[in-house]
Amino acid sequence: MFKKLAVLFLLFASTLSVFAQKKDDILGKWLNSSGEGQIEIIKRGDKYFGKLVWIKDPNDEKGKPKLDVKNPNTNLRTKPILGLEIVKDFVYEDGEWTDGKVYDPKTGKSYSGNMSLEGSSKLKMRGYIGISLIGRTEVWKKVK
Repeated sequence: MFKKLAVLFLLFASTLSVFAQKKDDILGKWLNSSGEGQIEIIKRGDKYFGKLVWIKDPNDEKGKPKLDVKNPNTNLRTKPILGLEIVKDFVYEDGEWTDGKVYDPKTGKSYSGNMSLEGSSKLKMRGYIGISLIGRTEVWKKVK
């Protein structure tokens, strides 16, 4: 009886580690679909966030860092785009990261979002307003 319980426990524990590994596969740096920015996905608690850690043109024509000038919150318009948290509050559920928000500094708009992995090197990011059917999907590539 004890051997059966021990084997059952080991199977259960190994299943948990595989599950935990799967939900953290999203962690790391991703190149957005335009190739103009890299977003680093991190985990805080049980939620996933991402910030711009590299942009192709970080400075404006005067050589100063580009700012978040399109942000609807006027108090945030002096914040540099580089380092900006643009992916927020995603949770892992049934093989996807859902219920998050995505901010587009080019337009100053925020969208609801879902993410899913396509293999280990492609991240499908879906941004939408209202329902997921009305939106746009981008594919980000894993940065080595």
